[in-house]
Amino acid sequence: MTFHKKLSVPFILCLILIFGCSGGKENETVNSLPAKKRPNIIFIMTDDHAKSAVSLYGSKLIQTPNIDRIGKEGMVFNNAFVTNALCGPSRAVMLTGKFSHINGFRDNRDKFDGDQPTVIKHLQKSGYYTSMIGKWHLRSVPQGFDYWNILINQGNYYNPNMVEMGDTLRREGYTTDIITDLTIETIDKQVNREQPFCVLMHQKAPHRGWMPNVKHLTPGDTTRYPLPETFYDDYKNRSAAAGEQDMEIKNMFYSMDMKLHPAEEPGSGGQASFDAKANWENIYKRLTPAQKEAWDAYYKPISEAFYRDNPKGRELEEWMYQRYISDYLKTIVSVDENIGRLLDYLEEKELLDNTLIIYTSDQGFFLGEHGWYDKRFMYEPSLSIPLVMRLPGLITANSTTDVLAQNIDFAPTLLEIASIEVPDDMQGRSLKPVLEGTSKDWRDEIYYHYYEYPHGWHNVKRHYGIRTERYKLIHFYNDIDAWEMYDLENDPNEMENLFDDPAHTEKREELTTRLAKLRIAMKDTTQLLP
Repeated sequence: MTFHKKLSVPFILCLILIFGCSGGKENETVNSLPAKKRPNIIFIMTDDHAKSAVSLYGSKLIQTPNIDRIGKEGMVFNNAFVTNALCGPSRAVMLTGKFSHINGFRDNRDKFDGDQPTVIKHLQKSGYYTSMIGKWHLRSVPQGFDYWNILINQGNYYNPNMVEMGDTLRREGYTTDIITDLTIETIDKQVNREQPFCVLMHQKAPHRGWMPNVKHLTPGDTTRYPLPETFYDDYKNRSAAAGEQDMEIKNMFYSMDMKLHPAEEPGSGGQASFDAKANWENIYKRLTPAQKEAWDAYYKPISEAFYRDNPKGRELEEWMYQRYISDYLKTIVSVDENIGRLLDYLEEKELLDNTLIIYTSDQGFFLGEHGWYDKRFMYEPSLSIPLVMRLPGLITANSTTDVLAQNIDFAPTLLEIASIEVPDDMQGRSLKPVLEGTSKDWRDEIYYHYYEYPHGWHNVKRHYGIRTERYKLIHFYNDIDAWEMYDLENDPNEMENLFDDPAHTEKREELTTRLAKLRIAMKDTTQLLP
C-alpha cells in the first residue's frame, strides 16, 4: 500500500536542500554498438554486507543460496576491495570510476556533484534505459536516470519514505521487499522493448539498525553464533588508532542496537551525543499495529530476560555480540530471499541469460573481529567486499579469480560490457578481460584512503595505504603519525604490526616507496598535516 505523505513547509525546504536542482551538463557522445546486441544490467549493492556473511565465501554464520547462485553460475572474486570504506564515498566511486579525492565525495558530509560524468550518464546516452531504486545517500538529485525512486538519507527498515522522481511517498512494508518490488516493476515495463536496461538495485540492509523482517522473528530462538577469535583483542601490537576507535560492540546502544525496552544507555554507541533512545522510539512508532505485535512478541521476552539476569563483564559483551549478529544476519536472509525472487522473475521472463547480474556491497563490515562492528578501517573485514557476477556467454560458470579488483573498476566494466568506450579519466580498469579469462598484466597493488575523522562517527583516524597480494602498509595521519604493516599470509587477522620490526626493514622500505608512487599515480595530493 502506498500513499502520499502530507509534507510540512520545513520538511519541503529540507528536501530542496538535500536534493537541489535536477539539471546537469550534457553528456559527451560515446561510442556503442546497436542496443539489441548489448546485455541488460542489474547492479545489486547492499550496505555493509561482510564477506564473512556469504556462504559462498565459506561463512560459518549464514547460508545465502541465491547470492551463491549468482557466483556459481558466473564468477566469484576472492579479492575485491573498496577505496574508502564508507557508504556515500563508495557509491560515488561506483558511479564515477574515480577515487574520492577526484570525484569530490570524501565522506558522508559531502554532496555529490551530479553534473560530473558517470557510468549511468554514458549508458543512458548510448541507448540504455537507466533506473535507480533504493539507497542513494549522496545528498543530491540522481542524474542520468530515466527513473529513480530512492530512500531519504539512510532510510528505514519498515514503512520507508521514498522520493520517486521528486515526489515523496510513504510505502508500507519491509524495505528490502519494497525495493525488490519496485525493481521488478521497473524491469517489467521494459520487457517488451528493444531498449536494453540498467537497473541499480541498492538495498538499505544490512546497515546499522539491523531490523529483521517480522516473518524471521521466531520467539524463543536460542541460536548461538561462534565468537570471532580476535573478539577480545587488546590492541597492544598496533598503533594508537586501533585502541582509540569508538566502535566496540560492548559500547553499543541498548535501544537501537540491542532493541531493549525500556532501555538505558550506558555505552557511547559510536557517538556519545546521539540521542539513541529518542531515535529508537521514533523508529518503533513507524511500525504498524501488526508489525508491533510481532516485534514485541520476539523482543520483549529478550528484554525481560536481560534485565532479570543482569549480565556483567564478558558475559555482557558476549550477550551483546549474540544480539547484534543475530539481527544483522536476519536482515541478510531477507536480502538473499529477495535476490532469489528477482532471479525467478528474470527466468520467467526469459531475461536471465541476457542480463549481467552483479552482487556486491558498498564496503565490508566487522562482525565482532577485534571486538568491533562498523567499517572505516583498512583492515580486511572492512576493506574486503563480496563480489559475484553472472552473464552466460561472457562468464564461464563456476569460475573464480584472485585478481585484485576494486570498486573503481565497476564503472569501466559496465561500459566495456555494454560496448561503450571507457573514458580516459576513469581510474579503474574494466574487469571484462578477467571475466573472459583473457586478462594480462593486472594490477599487483591497490590504494585506499579514508577521510572522515574527526567528524562523524566512531573516531577512526584518517589513513591511507597500499595492499598487495600478501602485504599491507597503512599510514594514520592528521592528529597522529603512525604506520602499520602486516604480512597477510602469516597474520591474516592483522594482529602483529611489523613496521618497526628490524627483520622486515627491506619490505617496509619497498612498500613505503610503492605507496608514495601510488599516491602520485592516483593523483592524491591530500594534505597530510593538521
